Amino acid sequence: MHIHLCCIGKTDNASLRDLIDTYSKRLPHYTKFSWDILPDLKNRKSLSVAQQKEKEGQCFLNHIPPKETVVLLDEKGKTMGSVAFATYLQKKQVSGVKKVWFLIGGPYGFSSDMYDRATQKIAFSAMTFSHQMIRLLLVEQLYRAFTILNNEPYHHR
Repeated sequence: MHIHLCCIGKTDNASLRDLIDTYSKRLPHYTKFSWDILPDLKNRKSLSVAQQKEKEGQCFLNHIPPKETVVLLDEKGKTMGSVAFATYLQKKQVSGVKKVWFLIGGPYGFSSDMYDRATQKIAFSAMTFSHQMIRLLLVEQLYRAFTILNNEPYHHR
C-alpha cells in the first residue's frame, strides 16, 4: 500500500521539519510513502476564512486523482489509539487499497467539498494542534503503526 501525505504550505519551523524528515525516512522500510506540499494561497490575508477553505479545497481536489481513498486529519474526525490506528492501516492493506491519501488542511480546516470527497476523518485528539505540528504527529503515528504491526519494540504496550 502507498501512503501519501498532502498538505497546504511548507513547515516553517526547522525543528519540526527535522523530526518530520526523521520519521518520513523510516516509513519506506514498511510501505511506500510520499508527500506533497501544496503552495500556500496567495493574498491569503485578503480572503475570508470561507474563501480560504474553498480555495485550498480546490487545490486538493485538483491534485488528488478520482476514486482514491482520502482521509482528512480533522478535529471532527474519529479518534483512535495507536493500536487501533495500526489495525485501521492493516485493514486497508488487506482489503487491497492501493493508495491512501492523508490530507492536512490549512489553519482553518477543510471546505465542505473536501468533507464530501473524504472517505474518512481522523482526529488525533480532542485538543487542537497547528496544521504544521500535525504533520509530525501523523508521520510518527504511521511509523508507530507499522512497528506495532511488525511486533517491533518501538511501541510499548
